[in-house]
Amino acid sequence: MTKLDINSIQKIFQKRAPNSHKGNHGHALIIAGSKSKIGAAIICAKACLRSGAGLVTLNIPKKERIALFSSVPEAMTEFRGEKKNWTSFNSFAIGPGIGTNKSATNLLRLLITNVKIPTVFDADALNILAKNQHELLNLPQKSILTPHVKEFDRLFGKHDSESERRITASTKAKELHLIIILKGHKSFITDGEKSFENTTGNSGLAKGGSGDALTGIITAFLAQGYEPLNAALLGVYIHGLAADITLETQSPESMLITDVIDNLGRAFKKIQN
Repeated sequence: MTKLDINSIQKIFQKRAPNSHKGNHGHALIIAGSKSKIGAAIICAKACLRSGAGLVTLNIPKKERIALFSSVPEAMTEFRGEKKNWTSFNSFAIGPGIGTNKSATNLLRLLITNVKIPTVFDADALNILAKNQHELLNLPQKSILTPHVKEFDRLFGKHDSESERRITASTKAKELHLIIILKGHKSFITDGEKSFENTTGNSGLAKGGSGDALTGIITAFLAQGYEPLNAALLGVYIHGLAADITLETQSPESMLITDVIDNLGRAFKKIQN
């Protein structure tokens, strides 16, 4: 297992070309949010934009559009039930705040049917997959799953320790041709062949919204053309680094995920210096 540090991240990170335009940095589609969880969609979209995606489209229920327009004017929108051209996008994420009802389940199946490139599956998407285990075999290869401990055990059975979960994560990643990020104090990232332990982050991330932001960050890197494993490694490291920078002005108790998103720029500068 490799410790993920700034030296390894600097070898992966690709500096933005000064003469580039938005079309060079990809178009991400994020399927997120529901009536009582539109904040998850907003957090995810903000993090994706702050992480360099050229364009971000957020798929949300139409009734929630006012909250989005006032919070993330840089994001484009499409609404649930509208027909879409799946080939218009370079990366996809699904799950934050979508719920686990029949409508959300059908939405997940629609994506799996139409999307054949690596996709980020998080939050409610993982809970739906836990109830529909056969769909794990249908996910696009090299897709990224981002479970926390409880979501992981729903997917792969009860475990008694972190070490047991890491063994299962490596086994399942290899078996299913996926990348698994087991989120925690020292997040574990594996593709079944290579495994990494993150060295950034703090307990200020132990609150709602942190996972939504991580999903947005990783989706931005996929949109920009990073290989899925590298997108996962960069996403986890920079997410944690921005949280560490946030402690310069906040405490672990007072930190909000919006503070962390606001410090993504400082995190990028740190890995570029």
